Amino acid sequence: MAMWTKRELLAAGAAGAAAILLPGPASAQRFPSKPLRLVVPNAAGGAADLTARTVGEKLAATLGQAVVIDNRPSAGGVVAGEMVARAPADGHTLLLVSSGTAVSAALFASQPFDAARDFTPVSTLATFDLGIVVAENSRFKTLGELVAYGKANPGKLNIGTPNIGTTQNLAAELFKSTAGIDAQVVPFNGTPPVITALRGGQLDAMVDILGPLMTQITGKALRPLAVLGGKRAPQLPAVPTVRETGGSLAGFDVASWNGLAVPAGTPKEVVARLNKDINAALALPEVKHKLLELNLVAQGSTPEQLATQLAGEIKRWGEVIAKANIPKQ
Repeated sequence: MAMWTKRELLAAGAAGAAAILLPGPASAQRFPSKPLRLVVPNAAGGAADLTARTVGEKLAATLGQAVVIDNRPSAGGVVAGEMVARAPADGHTLLLVSSGTAVSAALFASQPFDAARDFTPVSTLATFDLGIVVAENSRFKTLGELVAYGKANPGKLNIGTPNIGTTQNLAAELFKSTAGIDAQVVPFNGTPPVITALRGGQLDAMVDILGPLMTQITGKALRPLAVLGGKRAPQLPAVPTVRETGGSLAGFDVASWNGLAVPAGTPKEVVARLNKDINAALALPEVKHKLLELNLVAQGSTPEQLATQLAGEIKRWGEVIAKANIPKQ
């Protein structure tokens, strides 16, 4: 039997401890070693939650581990973000990030985490369009007519949105400034009261995510003038984009999106494995169909693309917030 010196024993012990404690190829090869937790900063039943569940189900099948959806709704997504930022950087805890994450980073004076520094982006999941709609009996038949009225009648055009500081609210502010019109952006406590005010004639138009508006649109109570993204929405192919109006709006492109991120410091091999399996799930016809039913378009990305998108949106919404004089929260 071989005899070890005290020095050899200490060296072997230190090497073993390092292998256990330090992330790297060995730890990445063992991924996943337990169920994954996907933390969603929204309540169950919404678009974010349903996206997470749809993709999570397929991810569980390919990874061979359960994916548990953990809903942690709070203002600005603070509770969910802090939970994931403090989680072990081993790929087993993921955060559903979105355009709302970028808005919160720009809107809140302080958060217990830095969205750009404390998370490693993995992939986008889906995009969902916003639209500018009017009441069915509105005198405005095109977006061009709405913009022309706003320019000819400063301060008289009223555009409703959900709560101040939401993506929809800031998108309306960005539309107003880009179009060069003096209009009032009026925030309401959620989508239903905005629809009620629009149909009642208290508003000229509203900006919101298409999903909750589709029943009103198909029921001929509301009429879409344009979608805010760079491409026409698949569920409304006859409705033009804002950029098709031309002029100062020719480069306009705003859409909501969501994706997944992990704590900063997660091994690159783990991020790559998650990215590969997420994109494979999003390519499945049944996943695309399920998300389209929710008015979402499946859209994967590389980690680098999502990082660039998040950083760009934090900058853009910060500028919109400053220009609109929206106070920091």
